[in-house]
Amino acid sequence: MGARGAGLWVGVYLGAISLLPSLAWSQSDSAHPPAVIDAKPIGKVMTATGTVHIEHATAIIVEAKLPTGDGGQTKVGDLIYRGDVLQTGADGVLGITFADGSSFNVSRNAKMEVDEFVYDPKGNSNSSRMNLVKGTFTFIAGEIAHTGDMKVDTPVATMGIRGTAPRVEIAEDGTTKFTTLIEKAKK
Repeated sequence: MGARGAGLWVGVYLGAISLLPSLAWSQSDSAHPPAVIDAKPIGKVMTATGTVHIEHATAIIVEAKLPTGDGGQTKVGDLIYRGDVLQTGADGVLGITFADGSSFNVSRNAKMEVDEFVYDPKGNSNSSRMNLVKGTFTFIAGEIAHTGDMKVDTPVATMGIRGTAPRVEIAEDGTTKFTTLIEKAKK
């Protein structure tokens, strides 16, 4: 068999293999379905000063090119996605607004995880779950608190938010302090 015959057989072999399902793709764990990439933004950075980073959990690298200048620093207008982890440094402060109108102010040396966010302006089964890990946070609840289920996790408790404006302080050792801002009576 010559080089041409061997090349033909290699081509047929590779072609046949490509028709078979990949072992990695065919494996499944019905208890843990594959993660669905949620490419729809749920919020936006409104203010960012100092060191602020957003880690996109479901990021897809489209281009292998490192950012220049600011080293990937978060800036006003950057989008927030479900599964993101937001962190501020010793000099960082972050303000974000979500699609339902909820807004969070995040202090220096803070970490917040956006675990869940489902919002349909016409729906009543909306839900969000934020995990406040450390730092100081003040926030105003948006429409999800009124039309669904807004939860905020801390190291010591989970808060069910129904339309308040809390302040949460979480120390490095996990000690947590809650304060609720009181809204003036409406006339």
